[in-house]
Parts: sequence; C-alpha cells; structure tokens
Amino acid sequence: MITGALRQTGRLFALALEVSRAVFRRPFQFREFVEQFWFVASVTILPAALVSIPFGAVIALQVGSLTEQLGAQSFTGGASVLAVVQQASPLIVALLIAGAGGSAICADLGSRKIREELDAMEVMGVSPVQRLVVPRVLAAMGVAVLLNGLVSVVGILGGYFFNVIMQGGTPGAYLSSFSALAQLPDLYISELKALIFGFIAGIVAAYRGLNPRGGPKGVGDAVNQSVVITFLLLFFVNMVMTAIYLQIVPPKGG
Repeated sequence: MITGALRQTGRLFALALEVSRAVFRRPFQFREFVEQFWFVASVTILPAALVSIPFGAVIALQVGSLTEQLGAQSFTGGASVLAVVQQASPLIVALLIAGAGGSAICADLGSRKIREELDAMEVMGVSPVQRLVVPRVLAAMGVAVLLNGLVSVVGILGGYFFNVIMQGGTPGAYLSSFSALAQLPDLYISELKALIFGFIAGIVAAYRGLNPRGGPKGVGDAVNQSVVITFLLLFFVNMVMTAIYLQIVPPKGG
C-alpha cells in the first residue's frame, strides 16, 4: 500500500514536470486555452462571489467579537481584512477551482481515456499532455489568480458591512486599521497562493483523469479522488506557505 502511494505520488510529480516543460513548447493550443478558461470561469465566478460574502461576514463578526473582548476594537478592520486576503480568499478560490473546474477537467480527460482517444492521439504523434492538459492547467491557474481578486474584494466588502452595520463599528476606524496593518506583500502572497493552488488543482485533476480504472465507474471514482486529494494538498501547501511568509516578511510596523 505504501509502495503504491509512493508510486502514484511520483507519477503525479512527473506529470507536473512534464506539464511545466510542455508549456514552452510550440505550437501552443491557444484556442483550447481560451475555451477552458471561459468554462472554468463560468462555473466558478458566481459561486465564489456568493461564498465569499458569508466568509467575510463570519470572519468580521468573529474578529470583531474577539477584539471587543480584548479592548482593541480599532484593529477589527485590519485583522479581518488580513484574514480574508491572506487565508480565506485563496482557499475559497482553490476549493471552487478544484470542486467545479477540476472535477470537470478530470471527467473530460477520463472519458477521453476510456474511449481510447488519448491512445489514438499518441499513435498519431500528438502529445495529450501538450494538446489537452497544458491548456487546462493554465486555464485553472489564470482563473484562480483573477478570481482571487474578486473574492478578496467581495469578502472585504461583506466584512465591512457586517462590522459597521451589525457591530456598530465606524467606517473610519475600519479603514484606518486596515491601512495600519496591511501591506503589499499580503496581496502578493495571496495571489501567489491562488496561482499555486490553481496549478495543483489542474495537475491533480489531469492526473486522475489520465489514469481512470474500471471504465465509466472508474471515471466517477477518479473525479471524487481528485477533489479529495486536491483539498488535502491545498491545506498542506497553504500551511507551509503561510509559515514561510510569516518568517520572511515582518509585520507592518514590526
């Protein structure tokens, strides 16, 4: 069992390296990239916006309650915004990319695999990785980066509304604490997380789609496995990146 898990992990990393090399090969499948970009964006934009509102509200309410107990209400805005931008926004985007876009990518590649379309492409000298996988992975990465900005804005607005309206905060204190605590590297790490999370979601979905087992039922199992594996990897990578960021970038004013 352990040997099989290590073998699968090695194949996953091998696919990631192959995709990274194939990005720079020509011809680039621009039309496929645009189609996949539009598809992933169309199935994730609305859910991301709707999910980010309660996330921002819950964070604002919880942080507001804690800061009120500590007598530091003036820092509610900055703390809640940092939590949304650094943590909540990239994770929301990654989960939606993996759950909506990644599952569709896995199902599409898996169905092509069991119909032996990918084998036919290899016989004709066409690389399935360059033709199908690379545009889908790049589309997931691009949508994740752009969607991260949307989720951050919507989450901040939701947190602002609930803090000012429901908890009696003042707009001036909310904005001043944000400007006192936030800095540009917070946005940079958020976008970098979204980019890496999109890459992971696309790679895992493509890997499971390229290796289904047992016909149509195997494709369904592969979709479920890709979502679960992606979720586990995302939370682990998020923990590592957050720890490294907090060690490298000092807090503002520190």
